[in-house]
Amino acid sequence: MNSEIVACIAVGAIGAAVTYFVMFPVRSLAKKIGAVVPPDERRIHTSPLPDLGGLGLFIGFGMALLAAEFMGGFRLAFGSRSEIFGVLIGGAVIFAVGLVDDRIDMSAPAKLSGQILAAMVLYFSGVTMYWFKIPFGTVLALSPSLTPLVTAIWVIGMANAINLIDGLDGLAGGIVAIASGAFCIYTLRLTEQGIVTPDNIGALIAAITCGICIGFLPHNLHPSKIMMGDSGALFLGFMMAVSTSVVGGRTPDVSGETYFFFAPLFIPFFILGVPILDVSFAIIRRTAKRKGVAHADKDHLHHRLLRLGHGQRRAVAILWVWTALLSGIVIYPTFDPHGNEVVPFGVAILGAILYTWFRPGWGREGAKSDADTNPPAMKKVSTPEDFLE
Repeated sequence: MNSEIVACIAVGAIGAAVTYFVMFPVRSLAKKIGAVVPPDERRIHTSPLPDLGGLGLFIGFGMALLAAEFMGGFRLAFGSRSEIFGVLIGGAVIFAVGLVDDRIDMSAPAKLSGQILAAMVLYFSGVTMYWFKIPFGTVLALSPSLTPLVTAIWVIGMANAINLIDGLDGLAGGIVAIASGAFCIYTLRLTEQGIVTPDNIGALIAAITCGICIGFLPHNLHPSKIMMGDSGALFLGFMMAVSTSVVGGRTPDVSGETYFFFAPLFIPFFILGVPILDVSFAIIRRTAKRKGVAHADKDHLHHRLLRLGHGQRRAVAILWVWTALLSGIVIYPTFDPHGNEVVPFGVAILGAILYTWFRPGWGREGAKSDADTNPPAMKKVSTPEDFLE
C-alpha cells in the first residue's frame, strides 16, 4: 500500500510540473492565434485573457499518464489497456468539444452530442459502472441496456457541474484539486480494505487530475494570466466522472446499514458539493422568480461572497475550505470504524452554516464588494445558460 501512495504522489507531481511549465508556451500560443477573451457586458475582467488553459491541462494529463505506465505502482492498473486508452481518447473528445465551444459558441444540442460521444468512448472501452446503489435500499445490477445511459448521464452531469462553477480565478481548479485528491485517498483506503480491486484505475486518474490542477493554479489565481475555458472545465469534470464511476459503480453492497458502504457511488455529490449546490440553487432561484433556467443572474455562491465584502481571493479560499471540509467528513469513516456517525451531523452542520451565510437578505447592507470598485480578471460568468444556449 505504501508503494501505491508513493506512486500516486509521484504521478501527481509529474502532472503538476508538466502542466505548470507547459502553460507558459500555451499562453504565448493563445495570444499569437487570438485565443483570447475580450471584456464585454457578460464578463468582468478588464483586459483580454487567453482561454487556452485546457490545452495545458490536457498535455499535463497525457504526459503524467505516460509516465505512470513505467511506474511499478500502476502495473496492475495498466493491465487493461482498453480502459486507459478509452479515458485518453474520451478526454480528447470532450476537450475538443470545449475547445470548439470556446471559439464559436456551439449550440446546446451539438455540445451535448459531443459530451455523449465522449461518454460512449468510455462505455465501449469498458470504463463503466456495474452497480447502482440506492441509499438505505438495495443494489441494482446495471443491465447492458442501461449502462450506456447511466454512463452518459454521469459524464454530462460531472462535466457541466465543473463548467458551471468556473466563475472566479482559481475556483474550479482548486475545487477539483481538493475533490480529486480526496477521492484518491478514499480509493486507496478502499483498496487497502479489499473493497476496491488493485487493478482499478480510479486512484491513478484522481491523482493525475489533482496534480494538473495544482500545476495550473499558479497561472490562474487572481489576477489570472490564463483561463481554463470550457475545454479545461469539461475535461476536468470528465476525469472526475471517470474516477468516481469506476470506484463507486464497481463496489457491491458490503453493508447497506452504514453511510460508508453505500457512499462510493454518491461520493462526488459530497466532495463536489459546491458546484452541485451552485447548479441546484441556480435552477431553484430562476424557477422561484418565474424565469427561464437560461436567464442570467449574479446570485451564484461566489457572487454572493463578493457582495458580502470578500475580495476575490478570500471568496475563493472560503469555497476551497468548504469543499475540503466536505471531503474530510466523507473520508473520515475510512480511518475510524465509528466514524459513520459523524457523517450526517457534519454534513448537516455545514449545510446549516451555508444556508445561514447565504440566506436571503444577508449582507445586503454590508460593505461594497471590491468586485464593484476593482473588477477582478476572470472567466466569463458561468451560469446554466452557458450550457443551454
